[in-house]
This record gives sequence, structure tokens and C-alpha cells, in this order.
Amino acid sequence: MFLLCAALWVLSSQDSDSDSDSDSDSDGESICECICDFCDERCEEFIYHCCCGLDFHIKCALFTFNIAENNLKELEHVTLQHPLISTENGTEELEDVSKCLGCWEPLAKYTHFSPDCGFNLHEKCTKLPFKLNHVWHRKHPLVLQFNSQRLSCKICGETSRMGSGFVYGCSACKFVVHIECASQSPLQVIKSTNHEHPFTVFLRQVPFTCDACGTEGNHVAYTCGTCNIIIHKNCISLPRIIKSKWHDHRLLHTYFHHIEDFRVLDCIICHDEVNTEHGSYYCSKCTVIFHVKCVMKDKDSYEIVENEDEESPDESVSSITKVLERNDAGEATVIQHFKHIHYLILSDRVGEYDDKCCDGCLLPIVASFYYCTQCDFFLHKVCAELPKVKHVWHHRCRPALVLTSNEVFECVRCLCLSNAFAYKCEECEQCTCLRCIIALTPGARTCLGHKHPLLFYTEYKGRCVACGKDDITGLFRCKDCNFSLDHKCFSLPIRSQHRNDKHLLSLASHDDNRYSESHFCDVCEERRDPNLWFYHCAICDTSAHVNCVLGEYPFIKLGSTVKVIEDAHEHPLTFVKKIYDYPNCRYCGERCLDFALECTGCNFIAHNRCPRYNCTSSDSEE
Repeated sequence: MFLLCAALWVLSSQDSDSDSDSDSDSDGESICECICDFCDERCEEFIYHCCCGLDFHIKCALFTFNIAENNLKELEHVTLQHPLISTENGTEELEDVSKCLGCWEPLAKYTHFSPDCGFNLHEKCTKLPFKLNHVWHRKHPLVLQFNSQRLSCKICGETSRMGSGFVYGCSACKFVVHIECASQSPLQVIKSTNHEHPFTVFLRQVPFTCDACGTEGNHVAYTCGTCNIIIHKNCISLPRIIKSKWHDHRLLHTYFHHIEDFRVLDCIICHDEVNTEHGSYYCSKCTVIFHVKCVMKDKDSYEIVENEDEESPDESVSSITKVLERNDAGEATVIQHFKHIHYLILSDRVGEYDDKCCDGCLLPIVASFYYCTQCDFFLHKVCAELPKVKHVWHHRCRPALVLTSNEVFECVRCLCLSNAFAYKCEECEQCTCLRCIIALTPGARTCLGHKHPLLFYTEYKGRCVACGKDDITGLFRCKDCNFSLDHKCFSLPIRSQHRNDKHLLSLASHDDNRYSESHFCDVCEERRDPNLWFYHCAICDTSAHVNCVLGEYPFIKLGSTVKVIEDAHEHPLTFVKKIYDYPNCRYCGERCLDFALECTGCNFIAHNRCPRYNCTSSDSEE
């Protein structure tokens, strides 16, 4: 197996006593702190140790040596267990030792031995030859050994599948092949579900670029002579169609593209260019493109579409249940939305509604919107067009999120309390607000005070220019300059109102006034960093910190109501802002200086944080 002529590392009780009596156990034996590279259990006594870093229990080293020498006397008295038949100890114990220590495949898959020593092996793994000559490595014979260095197989390219089980390898060349890969015929032909022709193995190990995924290969390749395609073995099984959390539509795999088919050739996930001469995934509806390695990186982020003709339910469920009128451009001008009982009318008269906000995201009306002529209800066009169910890349659960409203929730992404629209996971019951959903939807974004488009990098770590916080992982970045922005700051309201100013305050990205005395917050009267974002009134020339203007609960809609728990109050309470009158809270006795819950019928008022309430609002727009 591996050379047992390695040095024997003996930790005697005398050595331990010479250091410190307290370091030894009560029975005088020393403890060796290491993990056996065969069974992955802790070594507590004498071990075999090699200068290359391998450690083995004595029984593990001797057992593997006996297997290598075909000395199977130890297994002669052990009864063979047949596939899918449990041991005398029952199926529960079989699950605990369910992997063959040779090939690391399920133990019950083949006839196997399960001796009392715990070394469970398939019968076939005890009969493997110690050495073999292989066409993929003619320099030296391959020796049966442990893959303790977790080297990737030079035929299939996989690394972790076998753990530290048996492989055939050449230590001098760091060449390793899995047992089943070594046994495959060099004339093997594999049929693909993603390609019309079969693939045959290429009988030379040469560096290549895979035509299926676009990454380099340095192990065995497979070719289609008809189409002049060369690919990794694993890429033969790439699915033709997938449904990814990174995009609303299905993605198709292809081996090459024409450049003119796409407006932008950058991958939606990593934002690096996709080489259209090699394989990629793309959307035929949106002409967006993905690297294969990016979209397939997380197995929980996509599903394979088996039936190409069947329509995906996630793509067909629109929040707009009925379109009554359209304009010449094809836009829906009068709609019925499933979250409101009246018809909604499209408008672009943004300036007429400066004091209104969208009921979906609770941000100011700054773009085309739908409004209700019978009640105070507004929806940005982009919020109204969101689907009823949606997969998002930043949520780990597999089921799609469901659009909901009339709940008080804490957004799992920005941690803001809100009662606007949200996407809720029915599995973990976490909610994500529409501001975060829209901000984190893949694609380029425009930003306040910056002329270049911004792209979201999931793994980038840096400083946000708006709030000044450092070491934030996941930021919007500019490809052309050193500009980074947290998604929470990206979603800040462009305009907001504060009781200290009768005008609307506008969000500003920098302060042109170099006079240091003006760099104070007119709300808290503390010093303000002129390089960070702030709110400003050009008429009154007042400026304030972002948090001072927005307050603790900026995304709770004023005037909406919520039911408190039993015995707290018998009537629904309304969210209000106390600007001029500061009554005392019924619970804690302190003044309600800003945000509060009020029952107008009972003259009852309390801080939002004081009474406990359930998550369901008593308002209903459905």
C-alpha cells in the first residue's frame, strides 16, 4: 500500500514523564495528538509516522499492508455480506460504516467484508493488483496506494469523491487515477445527452481547453470527431437545460456562439468576459450569458430541466393578473394587481407625487409607477411587474420565494423592519424586502454621484464609499475606477423627510462646501464626514447624517395598522410619527419622540419596541 519502512515514531511513557508528570495519563501512557490518514480517527497511542506527514494506527498500517500482500488470513473467518443485506447489527450500524475503506463507495453496493476490527471492504477491493502498467502513464508502473494528498484523478479530473481511499498512483510524477478509471477501456465510447454524437477518449494526454466549459484541462480528454470538439470527461454529462437562481428564465448550454448574438459578453455572475468559441450557458430570451463553471459552481443554485417542452411554473406566474389597456409601445397602462382590489393606472408624472412612496418597496416615487384612483396606493412599475414566485441566488433554500404583503418582518438581507412587500421562503419563513431583491438582481446598475455602471461582486471585500464601513463582503463595484458600494446604501431613499425641515431632503454623495464649520449634522449636531453620503436641503442649506434622517424604522409605512398580541391591547394599533406632540408610552412611561404605535379610539400610544405584536397586519389590500 504505502511503504511501511517509514520511521516508527514511538512515544514512550518515559519520554512523557521526563517532560512533565502532569502531561501523562494516570496509566502512564502518553497521548499522541494526530489523525490516522487511513481511518480518520484520532491516534492516542503508538503510530507509524512517515517524514512526508502521514500517520497511521499500527493496526491500520498492518491491515493495509496485508491487503497489499494479498495476505487475507484476517478475513478468512469473516462472513461475506451480500449487497443490500444488512449485517447482524442491523441497518443503523451499517449506515455508520457505510463506506468501503478502499474505494469509498457505499458498502452495501457490492459483496463486502465487515470484520469486528471495523475495516469494511468490498470483496473486489481485496483482490486489486498491487501494481499495474497503464497506457496513460508509461514512465513508471502505478502502485496501489492511499490518496492521502487528495490529488485529482488524471482521467476524470475529480478530487474529493474518493476521500483518502485506494488509488493507483506514481509518487514520483504525482500521477493518480481512480480504481474504476484505471479499469476502463482506452477505446471507451460515451454517449451524451447534451450532444448528438458520442464521445471517444483521446489517446494522448495533452493540455487543452474544454469546448464544453471553457476551462483548461490537463487530464484525459474526450473528442467528437464529427464536430471537432474536445472536452473533459465530466463535461460529457453537462445538462442541456437548467433553471438557475441567477436568472428568471431557463438557461441553455451550447458549445459556441456568434458574437453578434449578444449585446454584452460578460458573465452575469463573475462579470468577466465569456469566450464564445467555447461552451457556455445562455438565455435565449434575454441574451445574457454565463460561464459554465460559475452557474454550476453551487449545486443548490440550479435544477436540471428534464422535460424541455414543459413550461416552468416559476416563469408563468405574474403579479399582474389582468391587463385592461395597453399603449402604442405595448406597455400595460391599466392593470389588475393581485395585491390590490382596484385597477391601477400607469403614470410617469413623478414630480406630482414627491411626498408619496411605493407600497411595494417604500422608496419614493422616482420612476414610472402605477397608482389607484380610489385609494392611496402606489407601485413602481418595476415592483408591479415582479413575479408571484421567484428564485434568488442569495437565498440557500431550494424552493422559490413567494411574494407576500401585510406582514411586519425583518429583512434577512438588510435587517430592516418593514411592512411593505416581501419575498418569503415557506421553508425557513425568512423574508427579503423588495429593495434587496431588486438591488441584488444580477445586472449593471446606475448610482447616485457615479458616472459608470456598477456590478455586484459576491466575494469582493472592501470599503463602502457611502457609509465608510470596512471589510464588507459583497459589494457593488465599478470596473473602471475604485468605487465600492454596499447594497444597503445602494437602496437608500433618494428623498426623505424629517421633522426639522419642512422640505424634502435629497440624498447627496459628497459635500462641495469646504468650510469645515458646515460639516455638522443639523439633527444630532455632531460632526459629519463630508466624504460620506448625507441628506441635504438646498433651500434651507441644512445637512444631516443618513441615519439621523431615516430614523430607526424608515421602511414601516405610516398609517398602516398591526394587531398586538392578546392582553397587550384589544384594538389594532396604527404606525405614526409624533413630530410635535410627545405623549408618554403606555408601557415604559418614556416620551414617544418619533416612531410609535397609536390607537386613536382609546387614546393609547406606545413605542414600537415596547408591545409585542404578531406579524400579520390588519390592513389588507388583497
